[in-house]
Amino acid sequence: IVSLMLFCGLRSCEVRAIQISDIDFEGGAIKVRGKGNKERMLPLIQDIMTTLKKYIQFERPPLFFSNILFTIQKGGNRGLPMTEEGLRSLFRYRRHLSGISKANPHRFRHTFGTDMARSGVRLPTLQKMMGHADGKTTLGYISLSITDIAEEYHRAMNKIRKSYETIKN
Repeated sequence: IVSLMLFCGLRSCEVRAIQISDIDFEGGAIKVRGKGNKERMLPLIQDIMTTLKKYIQFERPPLFFSNILFTIQKGGNRGLPMTEEGLRSLFRYRRHLSGISKANPHRFRHTFGTDMARSGVRLPTLQKMMGHADGKTTLGYISLSITDIAEEYHRAMNKIRKSYETIKN
């Protein structure tokens, strides 16, 4: 769940809506149902696909008739789709165990946006990946430091300087 939020930028409701049939293990992609039931396809890295395969094989209740990927693991509701409250409870429990008080689904989504921007992903691409209708919304997820800005500036200036040197020669 955390990998899908942190490395794919998924909302908690999007993670809970994933169906096993949404995962294309051959093509390395996942179909995501976002706000307004809009669908988008996202690539998956091998680490996430391996984790999902292991989850399906070892953790998901057997003989469960639903196609929903993430289910309740214990108790009388075992095998039913995970609820929003169940996901929040899981995060509270894990935060308590780890001592990481600020780990939550929405923070992971913000981290994804910032990490992608720092890695050079262009805004229109990031907007599509995050399922935003407006690029302004996507910009709200990006938190860049002055160091990030300075690095981008110097990288751009080096390119510009080289282009002028080519003209001079």
